[in-house]
Amino acid sequence: MDPVLSAVRLTVREAVHTLSSSEDGDLIFSTLGSLKRYLGETENPALPGEQEEFARVHFSAFLRCLVGKLSPDWLELLPNGQLEELWASFFLQGPADQAFLVLMEAIEATAGPSFRLMKMVQLLARFLREGRMAAVMEGQCWQQTELAFPLLQEALVTKVVGLPDRLGNCLQRENLAEFFPQNYFPLLGEEVVRVLQAVVDSLRGGLDCSVSFVSQVLGKACVHGRQKEILGVLVPRLTVFTQGSCLWQRVCWRLVECVPDRAMEAVLTGLVEATPGPEVLSRLLGNLVMKNKKAQFVMTQKLLFLQYGFATPVLQSLLGYLALDSQRRPLLVQALKELLDTWGSSSAIRHAPLPQQRYLSKAILICLAHLGDTELRDSRDVLLASLMAGVKCRLDSSLPAVRRLGMIVAEVASTRIHPEGPPLKFQYEEDELSCEMLALATPRPVADSPSEAGPSVTPVATETPDKETVDGGVPQARLEGSDSELDSDDEFVPYDMSGDRELKSRKAPMYIRDCVEALTTSEDWERWEAALQALEGLVFRSQAATREVSVELAKVLLHLEEKTSVVGFEGLRQRALVAVTVTDPARVAEYLTSQFYAVNYSLRQRMDILDVLTLAAQELSRPGRLSRAPQRSSLDPPSQPSCTAAPAWRAVVDERIRNKTRRFSKGCPRRGPAGSPNEFNVVAGYFFFPLLRRFDKPLVTFDLLGDDQLVLGRLAHTLGALMYLAVNTTVAVPMGKALLEFVWALRFHGDGYVRRGLLSAVSSVLLSVPAERLLTDMSDELLEARSWLADVAEKDPDEDCRMLAMKALLLLEKLKDKLLSLSSP
Repeated sequence: MDPVLSAVRLTVREAVHTLSSSEDGDLIFSTLGSLKRYLGETENPALPGEQEEFARVHFSAFLRCLVGKLSPDWLELLPNGQLEELWASFFLQGPADQAFLVLMEAIEATAGPSFRLMKMVQLLARFLREGRMAAVMEGQCWQQTELAFPLLQEALVTKVVGLPDRLGNCLQRENLAEFFPQNYFPLLGEEVVRVLQAVVDSLRGGLDCSVSFVSQVLGKACVHGRQKEILGVLVPRLTVFTQGSCLWQRVCWRLVECVPDRAMEAVLTGLVEATPGPEVLSRLLGNLVMKNKKAQFVMTQKLLFLQYGFATPVLQSLLGYLALDSQRRPLLVQALKELLDTWGSSSAIRHAPLPQQRYLSKAILICLAHLGDTELRDSRDVLLASLMAGVKCRLDSSLPAVRRLGMIVAEVASTRIHPEGPPLKFQYEEDELSCEMLALATPRPVADSPSEAGPSVTPVATETPDKETVDGGVPQARLEGSDSELDSDDEFVPYDMSGDRELKSRKAPMYIRDCVEALTTSEDWERWEAALQALEGLVFRSQAATREVSVELAKVLLHLEEKTSVVGFEGLRQRALVAVTVTDPARVAEYLTSQFYAVNYSLRQRMDILDVLTLAAQELSRPGRLSRAPQRSSLDPPSQPSCTAAPAWRAVVDERIRNKTRRFSKGCPRRGPAGSPNEFNVVAGYFFFPLLRRFDKPLVTFDLLGDDQLVLGRLAHTLGALMYLAVNTTVAVPMGKALLEFVWALRFHGDGYVRRGLLSAVSSVLLSVPAERLLTDMSDELLEARSWLADVAEKDPDEDCRMLAMKALLLLEKLKDKLLSLSSP
């Protein structure tokens, strides 16, 4: 037996015996002091072989002995905390990995709050404050591969990353602030930076080391969802260190390459989010996507197609990283092809939520901004085929937001992919999203700063005041000697012509039949315009005459086309149709519903029919309708100021009189509007049931279950509105049953707009049909609808559909509570 090893073992055994049996503080102090020489912290340290044998064989067992002796009486054997400080020095100066493991083991093994537990927790907090966690990781970096212990490293990684959770479980409300996740993981990030700095210094000194253990710690922390805390500290420091230092860049590349595959996605996601721009991301990752298949899958598939919650700067950093190196640019071209394939897929358009479609559209525009003409020319045929297929599918969508995305991407992509051909041009409303997307298509220089790496939003150009004007808007004195300026009339105040009205050579028609004649046969455009503008008022004033020609007038208005530039033509035509329908609801509604499924009508005319039916039903169901003037649509042209309007000075005088008049009482409160029968009650069936009659029978030019899903969605919304307006009517129950059958037949429709209409219809049934009748007549339908609504609320890709399903489920719950309260004694 080696005498040196025997001496170390004998010394440790005697020390443990002394600690276990002696109550002499001085003896214990001297015994612990003699063992300090094996840590190399005294004036006469032990031989290197003895130190190595003590650290490798005896140190952990000796620390467990120290933990077992910890008690208030034992620490008070010496005054002034001398024994406690000597006791703690073994944990703070010995091998950090063993000390950390013994501390964590002892803390987790202690049951309930106690003196020993709190002392070890305080020692662990001191362990962290003094930077010993960096020593734990450094000790694993210096070990050679053949000398490393995988089980020990795995235990260390688990306890290092899981420390906040473990301490939280043990200490509960007594937990210290140092162990909170929001405080611990930034500290761990600082320790990682210290370890990497030591690694770089060792490499400069010619020593070999490994960052595999640090990579495992980083990956484990990111898998636990702490990317922001640890990378928020790590990335800014590495951004500075890697700028101009090839060695630091290679260390960072190796750090990410050694991350386990199961943690690669979490690490890369956090890095892409935390880096301020593509150039920094390229310095931190290098050509990782060319070396690691998992990293390539995450960067080119997972972050582009399966995740869409990232901000636009994150997407710019990701795609800019692929574009910065010639070896990575083929991946960018391939990503663009796959993005266009997915963007143009009719299945993806139907089932992908709108935020994901916006995300894909932005990614396509960013790819186009980074790729050159040569790269696009090589793949022109494939890209154009995918683009054209996607544009067709998107323009056929019933959602305006989806159609607008198709227009924006088609305009930009067609110009970039095929610059020689005629560019695509669309008319769409510009808003903040469209301006942002158009700005993304403009190539920009790569920058490090977050503000430069983000989307370049063009600031609104503020017009500088003309040099010839002053703050008051009055022109300054012109330079003398200019004849044209001397003759200027800018100083004159313009005449107020806001009250002027256009003089009409034709008077408005006074009879309904005159209006019909003017709209059908007249070639006098002033008379035609006057008849259209006067028609709504004439209908309400001459209701008996209107009923004689109501169907003929509805037919004329339904086929009426704009022949002159009449302000608000669509609004005038729609209000006139609504007025005719309200005046003679049964006959006109019967005619309109029969024409809805007739041939040779455009989709616009069919949707006009639905709008007119909804507005007319709303007018008929309005309480006190006959005592109030008809409501005007938002499409009305602005009315001209009336000459008979009260002057402004009279309003000012009346206001002063009211303010200076003292009133002791204002009399009885104003009575509410008198009750009146719901006029929609007797005609609701004419509006509702014919629309359900032939929805599943396609025509030559009209197929609701095929390509005309926009009209189908509008039909579902119209039926829901009619159902809601039929509340408290005798026909509400059969209407509700028929509407639920309609919903049940289309509940799995692929278009989101149609599903929204169906869900709105279900809510209308729950609101309009009496609760007792729902329970007795439609109990089976409600049970089936409940399971369907729950499935939609959980799995539907459209956010609005999920919200409408939740509202319908809440209505069902309120209905159940109401029925239970009525049935209880």
